[in-house]
Amino acid sequence: MTFIQLVIIAVVQGITEFLPISSSGHLILIPFLTDFPDQGPLIDVAVHVGSLMAIIIYFWRDVFGLARGGFATIGLGKDPLQRRLFLWVVAGTIPAVALGLFLKLGGYLDGFRSTDLVATNLIIFGVLLGIADRFGRQQKRFEDLTLRDAILVGIAQAMALIPGTSRSGATMTAARALGYDRVEAARFSFLLAIPAVAGAGLLAVLELAEASSQMQLDALIAGAMTFVAAFATMAFLMKFLQRASMLVFVLYRIALGCALLYFF
Repeated sequence: MTFIQLVIIAVVQGITEFLPISSSGHLILIPFLTDFPDQGPLIDVAVHVGSLMAIIIYFWRDVFGLARGGFATIGLGKDPLQRRLFLWVVAGTIPAVALGLFLKLGGYLDGFRSTDLVATNLIIFGVLLGIADRFGRQQKRFEDLTLRDAILVGIAQAMALIPGTSRSGATMTAARALGYDRVEAARFSFLLAIPAVAGAGLLAVLELAEASSQMQLDALIAGAMTFVAAFATMAFLMKFLQRASMLVFVLYRIALGCALLYFF
């Protein structure tokens, strides 16, 4: 895999992971729009881990709070709010983990690498994002999270295992529909990504341990470059959502989906 291909993959992942426009969908499109060979699922997971590190560092205070909640859950702390939030994040992660294991063990993931599927989901879930953002109330914060809300957003995250859906887009759509404001919807979306992406990253590490040294080096380089792009994109999005709606992302998804259906 050439260095230029790794740079393109890292930049595309870093930008699209946190914008609600489907990072997995864009990664799948790279081989179709260039002469590069398909980078494969291992590199895809490596760049997602780079994004994960960006989340942990950008939201370090929230991550520290969730860690305190984890310790409180096992009796090593006395913060009931953090304990509750930790448990709700865990509950919201279960649907994606369950569906992810089912798809992986069943060998269904490779069948999802289709431009038609990406295009269709870009349009459908783009429209749903637009509706939820237009009509959803903006009155709840992350601290108002309930078990019901966590599970519903978690189910939305599980659906994002299908390329073109967008993990951040699906979770933000669900959160906005439940009444969380845009910034808090993004915040919850990113925090919910931590255990899900960490689990996928662990599986990838086990597979990379048996891969060639070149593949291991490619994964490391791609993950590191993704971290830089992802951190910058996340900082931009959090400021953008303080003063603007998600309409630009909705229009982009619909336009890209229509273009893909036309050309491919």
